[in-house]
Amino acid sequence: MPSSNVLVVGGGIGGLTTALCLHQQGIACEVFEQSNTIRELGVGINTLPHAIKELADLGLLPRLDAVGIRTHELIYTNRFGQAIWRELRGIDAGYDYPQFSIHRGHLQRVLYEAVLERIGHGHVHTGHQLVDVDQDGDSVTAHLRLRSGEVVTWRGNALIAADGIHSAVRNKLYPDEGPPKWNGTMLWRGATEYTPFLTGRSMIIAGGMEAKIVLYPISKEVAKHGQTLMNWAVMTQLGDGLTPPPQREDWSRPGQLEDVLQHVEGVFHLEAFGDVPSLIRNTAEFFEYPVCDRDPLGRWSFGRITLMGDAAHPMYPVGSNGASQAILDARCLAQNMATKNSAEDAFQAYELERLPQTAEIVRLNRLGGPERVIDLVSQRAPDGFERLEDVATFEELRGIVGGYATAAGFDEDAVNRPAR
Repeated sequence: MPSSNVLVVGGGIGGLTTALCLHQQGIACEVFEQSNTIRELGVGINTLPHAIKELADLGLLPRLDAVGIRTHELIYTNRFGQAIWRELRGIDAGYDYPQFSIHRGHLQRVLYEAVLERIGHGHVHTGHQLVDVDQDGDSVTAHLRLRSGEVVTWRGNALIAADGIHSAVRNKLYPDEGPPKWNGTMLWRGATEYTPFLTGRSMIIAGGMEAKIVLYPISKEVAKHGQTLMNWAVMTQLGDGLTPPPQREDWSRPGQLEDVLQHVEGVFHLEAFGDVPSLIRNTAEFFEYPVCDRDPLGRWSFGRITLMGDAAHPMYPVGSNGASQAILDARCLAQNMATKNSAEDAFQAYELERLPQTAEIVRLNRLGGPERVIDLVSQRAPDGFERLEDVATFEELRGIVGGYATAAGFDEDAVNRPAR
């Protein structure tokens, strides 16, 4: 039976970052991914400065600059394109590190290539699906099914579960929990070439209580015809949140134009940022996701086993916090494993630091996160406004955005720009 110091289950952003952080601390690990290859899947995400700091400390900033965009500004608007809140982001807002708008697959590739270089191909195991895990006083054992159907076992000093919202390890620890919770909202996401707007590094979130649109570029490459790769997302409320989520196999399925366009055409008037319905029509393939999370747990760690990232604290995709919080988990885990006397002590210290903070972000995201400024103004002025200050005060809006920034762990002082 092969063995290693730490077994990392999951080869996504959280698992790969964990492997790099462990390696930096001199801790050996093995990474197990159930897919046969680690592919560049997904569309755009944003990664916040406090998470980019950790990736920069791993020496990855030049590689991120090569494939992503340093976000300059974020603008919240109503469905008519009227600005509600506008703030600078990353270095432009005074942080020491940038915010990146980046293709999720490109970020994963940066991490994967670094893992292969530093840890070695032989320590990354694709086509290994975890089917069971057990432990005793000395070790933890993972049972993994290969593509052939054969089940192999690996023993380690500890196991970190980075296997996502459908975590097999979490299900082992909490067998009666049930499926993720769906709030009745559907999300369509895609990316295609599009004409840059405003600074070319601007991010727009527009809408109201019923639906929102997100637009931002995820590549600095501008083609000869003046277009760049633009990420778009449409999120709309379809149900009351009381029904079960779609079956797991229906997650991330290809979207249908007629399903998404009915929530965009005639509803949004965002001509200042281009022809959004045309952007969606010109996307060769896009995907549909139910917006789900799970209730925060009372504990993540059981002896030599712990959860991280979406396995520990899946959250709604608002506030740019999903990948960012997984990266922060990875750093905290590695530092504690390097300084504590045992895996059990390390996991308890990690949990004590990270669980309360991420639980608060899950709660705030359920309320709308920083995007709640859009809901507040749209609720009071559904048909638009002549003067924003007649609808909501700067202090009200700042309280929402700044309070979320504090809860998420980045500097509230950088949130300092009113809408203009």
